[in-house]
Amino acid sequence: MVSPLHIRPYEEADRPFLRTLYLAARKDTWTWLENADYKLEDFDRAVIGETILVAERDGHLLGFASIFTQENFLHNLFIDPQFQGTGAGSALLHAAEKTFTRTGSLKCLVKSKKSVGFYLSKGWIVVATGDSPKGEYYLFHSSAK
Repeated sequence: MVSPLHIRPYEEADRPFLRTLYLAARKDTWTWLENADYKLEDFDRAVIGETILVAERDGHLLGFASIFTQENFLHNLFIDPQFQGTGAGSALLHAAEKTFTRTGSLKCLVKSKKSVGFYLSKGWIVVATGDSPKGEYYLFHSSAK
């Protein structure tokens, strides 16, 4: 029997593992991008001023979401590549949505086909496209609220 998944607030003790997870997940997800400059400290810059939620099962961290709550914006949602498909992403997305006070938004790179499919399957809607240094992205809005 699989143990229950727990979504909880970030604790400073999570930082070392989440740094490693963020590095590994970006390399695994953004395969078309040059990743030689990725550093563990990128996590620290990526979540400044954001609310961080962590997915955990049996004391093992599976992923995290960071939300810029003032804007109802889901900035990051990354799952350890070996735990993708276990429900951790869905649970984190649902927990992030609960923090929104109005329609939520997120940006997802168009080339991240698996991620795009994930958000579409969860009822998020593409409302615009744009360009970033990492490539073209979709702007999604949540269907909730």
